[in-house]
Amino acid sequence: MSTTTVILGGGIIGLSTAYYLSLQSPSEKIHLVESSPVLFSSASGKAAGFLAKDWFVPASSELGGLSFNLHRRLAEEFGGREKWGYSPSVSYSLDQSATPSPGSERGEDWLFNGTSRAQVAKDDGSNVASKPKGPTWITHKGAIRKISDLESTAQVDPYRLCQFLLEQSQAQGLQLHQPAKATKIIAADDVTITGIKIVSDDSIELDIPCDSLLIACGAWTTLVYDTLFPKATRTPKIISLAGHSVVMKSDKWATPADEEGGCHAVFTTHPLGFSPEIFSRIGGEIWLGGLNSSTIPVPELATGVEIDEKSIKDLVQVGKELCGDDVEVMREGLCHRPVTRTGIPLVARVEEKWLGGVKGKVYVASGHGPWGISMSLGTGWVVSEMIQGKKPSADIKGLGRF
Repeated sequence: MSTTTVILGGGIIGLSTAYYLSLQSPSEKIHLVESSPVLFSSASGKAAGFLAKDWFVPASSELGGLSFNLHRRLAEEFGGREKWGYSPSVSYSLDQSATPSPGSERGEDWLFNGTSRAQVAKDDGSNVASKPKGPTWITHKGAIRKISDLESTAQVDPYRLCQFLLEQSQAQGLQLHQPAKATKIIAADDVTITGIKIVSDDSIELDIPCDSLLIACGAWTTLVYDTLFPKATRTPKIISLAGHSVVMKSDKWATPADEEGGCHAVFTTHPLGFSPEIFSRIGGEIWLGGLNSSTIPVPELATGVEIDEKSIKDLVQVGKELCGDDVEVMREGLCHRPVTRTGIPLVARVEEKWLGGVKGKVYVASGHGPWGISMSLGTGWVVSEMIQGKKPSADIKGLGRF
């Protein structure tokens, strides 16, 4: 007997779940509901696309490792290098003023205090170079440290990866409702969840049958959850860490020959008071970000963001300092990344006693912060397993704290 899963949120977490669920359970009917009139308008389309294998705290380490391997496997199976720019990557920590100290494994406090996630890399301190030998597209000054090799970090273009996952899922029967919002739970005898009421952008209402519900709405997760479960006794606390970014071109990273040794990630600091992160991508692009804020309001829709021109100006200044005055800015971005107060993602089934009087299979997957792209495929895989009643392939017991 076929069942129906409704996924709220058309970003990379929702799409990864839809993709793997459609493969693992072909008879499952899957509906994806996305509120934005433009797909991938927030973090799923505008993030850096940096992937790491083992840069995670213990609670999320198995999920991170599983996801990294799934990224590699998917790219090998479907030609990911050509389709979404998958490439192994080498990571560096750049100190422009002095010899850096070795990185150390620690918690996720760097999310909120403005320091660099390079500090969670598993660096043994053996790669300090007195004369920098990092990427040729970095016109750096100072000491550079290699903190990962081609086996433990990688790079993708998240926008193109999302497009691929959507196309593959739709080919398996996924039904996309976009733009549309979930407005109400439908429950038999006001108790057992049997469906979800959605309303389209042109005010047309539709009732969708629902045996399993996944809320994966990024920075909008708490708002959606509270709308559907107004009497809930416990709510997932997802907040936003907004980040500006620019995508640039450089003559120093422009040809296939430049890409033969893989992509690069460079983590550094800047006198402006933030920790720039810069990534080269297949296809000649360089992504620069790291200018983050937890105070920028989350708009009603992902397309409603308002880019701060001063932030972009600061990033361009940093880009020229790091890569040379000849860099050309191709795109500007502002995305709202979902985070929890602990910095650890939330991937769990919601206990029925918390739902406020209704019963059903309700799941939440959000709060991945800047690791959303990296952990996306693993999250989709384990959530798909949970929906099917299987034991997750990664230990996620520590990711269920509301």
